[in-house]
Amino acid sequence: MSPGIVPPYLLARIAAVQEGTWARAADAAQRTLTTPRDYTPGRRTRLRLSIEEPGVLTAETTPAPDREISDAQHREVLPGVRVRGEDDPATRDTAVDEAFDGLGATFDFWWDAFARDSIDGKGSSLLATVHYGRDYDNAFWNGERMVFGDGDDDVFSGFTGSLSVIAHELAHGVVEDSGGLLYRDQSGALNESIADVFGALAEQHSAGHTADEATWLIGEGIFTDAVQGKALRSLAAPGTAYDDDVLGKDPQPAHMSGYVQTRDDNGGVHINSGIPNHAFYLVATALGGHAWERAGLIWYRALTSGTLPQTADFATFACATLAAAAAEYGENSEEVDAVRAGWAGVGVIPDDAQPEP
Repeated sequence: MSPGIVPPYLLARIAAVQEGTWARAADAAQRTLTTPRDYTPGRRTRLRLSIEEPGVLTAETTPAPDREISDAQHREVLPGVRVRGEDDPATRDTAVDEAFDGLGATFDFWWDAFARDSIDGKGSSLLATVHYGRDYDNAFWNGERMVFGDGDDDVFSGFTGSLSVIAHELAHGVVEDSGGLLYRDQSGALNESIADVFGALAEQHSAGHTADEATWLIGEGIFTDAVQGKALRSLAAPGTAYDDDVLGKDPQPAHMSGYVQTRDDNGGVHINSGIPNHAFYLVATALGGHAWERAGLIWYRALTSGTLPQTADFATFACATLAAAAAEYGENSEEVDAVRAGWAGVGVIPDDAQPEP
């Protein structure tokens, strides 16, 4: 289980506020930090119509998502009351409908980009619970479903409005299904980074953005206007997502020279993830176009190769992406060159590293 999209060090800063306009947020952050979260380790299809050159109508049967949204009704009990399923109309509840649409967009991303049928690749249902707890300042994947708090309205607004948040948490399920990465130190930071990468790609896929058009932000819009910040993290420029008088400055490094040695946050998994995050950004922007088509495919192949150890560090994963790029595009391809330059650019491997057979 991931600890949630909002890192514990950020919640701790909010919880430490003693007075002023963020008193409610401080109380909410404290309760969010101490709320326990239990971990628990039918096929639909649809007809897609498209116009192909020269104006020929084609039909394709593809898997369809199987979504179910429940309402916790501000209690910390899962799953809550079922409020919308796949064949139900939209509700008047913004969080319910945003969660429903976000799960659908994430499903479409995984299928269109990698022909992956849901989280497990076998058509598993996409489950979510909204209105979890009271002023709950996080969203998380519990091994079975997405869970969304409503935020405290001082620091955080609702979490369902950010597709990158929804896709990030569901990507933890894909990582888990692919063999998992031990959630501490560099393997844990890779776990977080891979979830950020696919969260960003799902958002780009939904918007149709190229690598150059994308914002590369995770959690854009979940801060209220009272916060001096645009998102939780930035793949393009780690360390710049927020800089607030109370929250402090985004602590993510973009290079191994800034790697943070800490026992907090499982060895800094949310902080040091900025390094592999930026490596992916460098690869994606070097290759250009839609980032999920080449850079994303390479990361996906490396993740799902079946050879990645659970304790993989940054260098191990870098080598896995080099091997994936060589297998997919050839050892002398521009994709291999871009992957090598990306990881070398953040100080993980030397700039003359070669793909291993």
